[in-house]
Amino acid sequence: MPDSEKITINMNAVDLGKVDLLVQEGVYSNRTDFIRTAIRSQLEKHSLEINQSVTRHSYVIGVLLYNHVDLEKKKAAGERLKIAIMGVLTLSSDIPAELAAEVIESIRVRGVFIASDAVKTALADRML
Repeated sequence: MPDSEKITINMNAVDLGKVDLLVQEGVYSNRTDFIRTAIRSQLEKHSLEINQSVTRHSYVIGVLLYNHVDLEKKKAAGERLKIAIMGVLTLSSDIPAELAAEVIESIRVRGVFIASDAVKTALADRML
C-alpha cells in the first residue's frame, strides 16, 4: 500500500525560477522539498478549517481496509456502510462488485481509494 501519492502540478516559469533559486541557495534540497514544505505550511495554516470539516463529516483519519469477509458480515447483519475517510481506503481485490454495491451506501474519500476497477465502477454513483 502506498504511503504517498504522486501528483503533478503546473507552475509558471517565474515561480518555478524562484523555487530553483531557493534550491540553488541551499534553502531547500530540491523542488520536491520546497513543494512539500509549502503544502505542509498551508495545511497547518488551515488546521482549524480542516478539523471543523473532519468533525462535521465524521471522517475516519488514517487507513481503512475492508475485505470480502468484512462486507459479508455487514450484509448478514443487514448493515449498510457510509464510509468517510481522510487517508487511504482499500477495498480488497476479493470483494465482488455486486457485494460492494449491496453493502456500501456511500463513500467519501479525501486521499487515496484503492479498489478493483469493477468495484469502483459499481460504486461510482455513491462517491461523494
